Amino acid sequence: MPDLPRRGAGGVPGAPARTHLLVSVAAGAAAGVLASATGVPWPFAPPIGWIAGGVVYLAWMWTALWPMDAPSTARHAVREDPGRAAMDAVVLTAAVASLAAVALLLTASGANPDLRAGLSVGSVAVAWAAVHTTFAVRYARLYYAGPDGGIDFNSGEPPAYTDFAYLAFTIGMTFQVSDTAISARAIRATALRHGLLSFLFGTVVIATTINLLAGLGR
Repeated sequence: MPDLPRRGAGGVPGAPARTHLLVSVAAGAAAGVLASATGVPWPFAPPIGWIAGGVVYLAWMWTALWPMDAPSTARHAVREDPGRAAMDAVVLTAAVASLAAVALLLTASGANPDLRAGLSVGSVAVAWAAVHTTFAVRYARLYYAGPDGGIDFNSGEPPAYTDFAYLAFTIGMTFQVSDTAISARAIRATALRHGLLSFLFGTVVIATTINLLAGLGR
């Protein structure tokens, strides 16, 4: 693997990951409170807040990450990784929040069915993207913090965040890797958790969504 900057290297602009999370939570809370204050029914306010906060988080993250080349990715990954505990918290919060949002909407019988369906789809989509974005950042950190990388992208160039996004979203959509080879044990363990979570998350979301659509048809 090419000799790229590692832990402790600077030169990458951008706010810390903690700032991303705090601003996103604040934006979501503000959107939910504003929706409730303007007369939006209670079951609709939390999903609106969740979607707003998630969109802010994802837009901020990928606006910063997508343009990065490999050296910038290496410096950013080892400097700003929120750590295992924070990653797990974000992933679990995303999954639970999306399902909780759909559950709240299921209780809103007689409410606007189009709005219910739209907010349900939006809640699930934001959670899905947040889960795999979190794992993409984690894969980058594990790759550049380790001595030998641990992921073969079948390319002579070192990977950037776009490559780790490819890996994460491929696992999220297919529950497996495609044309990449994982050789590091820590990354394989992370990919296993990612695949299991993706499968369980997808199964529960599909079942809940079918339940919602069946309710809308009544």
